[in-house]
Amino acid sequence: MRAVFFTRHGGPEVLEYGEMPEPSPGPGELLVDVHAASVNAADAKLRAGGYGALSQFPCVPGRDFSGVVAALGAGVSDFRVGDAVFGVCDRGQEGAYAERLAIKAAIVVAKPDELSHAQCAALALAGLTALVSIEDTLALARGETILIQGGAGGVAGFAIQIAKHIGARVITTASAANHDYVRGLGADEVIDYRTEDFTRKLTGIDAVFDTVGGAVAQKSFAVLRPGGRAAFIASGNSAPPSPRPDVRSLRPAVGRDRAHLDRLIALVRVGAIRLPEITPYPLAEARAAHAVSDARHLRGKLVLEVR
Repeated sequence: MRAVFFTRHGGPEVLEYGEMPEPSPGPGELLVDVHAASVNAADAKLRAGGYGALSQFPCVPGRDFSGVVAALGAGVSDFRVGDAVFGVCDRGQEGAYAERLAIKAAIVVAKPDELSHAQCAALALAGLTALVSIEDTLALARGETILIQGGAGGVAGFAIQIAKHIGARVITTASAANHDYVRGLGADEVIDYRTEDFTRKLTGIDAVFDTVGGAVAQKSFAVLRPGGRAAFIASGNSAPPSPRPDVRSLRPAVGRDRAHLDRLIALVRVGAIRLPEITPYPLAEARAAHAVSDARHLRGKLVLEVR
């Protein structure tokens, strides 16, 4: 099968496009003909060695996908060959940048007819991360105020919409070029991170969701009210230590299960979530897609068209 892979850590230039062995489904697994896979920050971090040196090469990256069931492993009875499905690879699993993928059936859901494969791939990991962060980790409530850092990104864009659906007041940071975009997602207030210091404008915030990391993450603690909480997804595998004893620092635990993906589909169907702007790339051009992703100024989602 054709796939994108790398045999050493580095920048986008280490990605290769060529033949890889085709996987076969084990017990309880599906073999999926992948139609689309999205590009996530985790893919670039894996490629660059940000999770530590891999013990085995070549590595096929990619954590979410949409496609069609090609074969069933032993014991699978809730899907049939030919069913359209989408999902997120299990923890520790990569491999969506390929024509075929073997994955646990229990963490896959049926693709809604009204959504394209590209839209489902764009929704999967980013939407799941936003949902777990806003609803489960921060337990955001109606009437609260949340600051979402980096609002034009894929995860943050979903988070804005989920927070608005809950009934929260949403403040976000974005460049001036993306102000209309994030307001269209539901943001009540937008701060231009290039010209304004959010710590000088905000105080008494109930919750912060940071998708940026670095200095932005550290500064985010300053705007929280006593008893507030912040969730971080760009600061490594654990949340940064809180410099304040009166606020909580949290790292969302983004599991893989059918219930959360079903919840995302339900939010789409009631109009609470609309799909992000999608920039498509052929699978063979994954290098170019990663170069755009690494620049971290894209709004919406990058999606690789596999078939």
